[in-house]
Amino acid sequence: MHDHLRAALRDIDAGWSIGSFGAIGEFHQRADDLRLVDDPEGLTRVSEKGGIRLDGAALAEVRALAYETLSPRAHRWGLGLALCLPEAQAAMSGRSVLTELGPDEGALRAEDRGALLFDMGLDQLQVDFCIRTRDPELIAILRAGAGSSVMAPGNGAMAAILEAHPHRVVISRLGRVEVYQKIGGPATGGVSPDGPHTHVLPKLLKSGRSHSANIPVPEGFVPCAYLHPASPVAGPQGQDITYDAGRQAAFEELLAAYGPAGYLAVRGAVLAACAAGDDPSSFTEPATRTGRIGLRNTLRQIARAAESASDAPRLAWARRWQAVFDQSGQHAEEMDADNPGHEGEPS
Repeated sequence: MHDHLRAALRDIDAGWSIGSFGAIGEFHQRADDLRLVDDPEGLTRVSEKGGIRLDGAALAEVRALAYETLSPRAHRWGLGLALCLPEAQAAMSGRSVLTELGPDEGALRAEDRGALLFDMGLDQLQVDFCIRTRDPELIAILRAGAGSSVMAPGNGAMAAILEAHPHRVVISRLGRVEVYQKIGGPATGGVSPDGPHTHVLPKLLKSGRSHSANIPVPEGFVPCAYLHPASPVAGPQGQDITYDAGRQAAFEELLAAYGPAGYLAVRGAVLAACAAGDDPSSFTEPATRTGRIGLRNTLRQIARAAESASDAPRLAWARRWQAVFDQSGQHAEEMDADNPGHEGEPS
């Protein structure tokens, strides 16, 4: 696992995130980033836009889960590696009010150590979502709002945070992601900045879930960090790219090692049916959410690979099966956003 993570940290096309369902910090790299800390062996990389550090010792307790998600776009799919801990071990502070924590001595950059850290009090199981600042005006407003929810009427803390754009620091038992770029909104043209960014989405926070229901996390476990390997079908800004068979093969190695048994069983059955040229009438749609996602994604992957290789018979087979099992709008509740973060207003 350490070898996989070290290699991924060197890959600027891979992404990372630490967060919950509705509060997440993402670390993405770009070719022109300044590498202020470049320590893949220590599972740390920091640019002028943000950074990540994973706790190598804590990773010894991790249960890894490789997964694929269903995209709303019929020619795509998502992929990831969730690093999970037992629920009790994953639990963070669970603060539900804005709380001053003192100087951030664990900051990734030396110049940020000593700046004040405030837990926003989002009451999430596996993460403390914090902001960090030296701005005396912002500190005064945050101290005035401490002890109550940042979402409470009359608490000026959230408006001040959105205006001041302090660093965001998202911490779990497996490490931390820091974001130095502006908060997505009017100051960024209404979109999340390219590269490291955060999302805080109150509607999703109210669900109380630790992760998307479409990620088959084992019962009793909670994802505390994610690796988002380079996609074979999407670029760093979510754009379509030419199918990359190498990236697909690399992720299939992770999937074989860490994928859910039910997903892998369906995937194997579909691949066998394709090799035999079976008719879709011979196949029964899986009864589980994980199985249905596996069926649809495997068909999409067969189709994209066949299209890329100009394999007309194989592509025609995939299209016949997709007409039955992967029609537009089928099981829309099983589809996730294409990007690592949650869809919705940026923050």
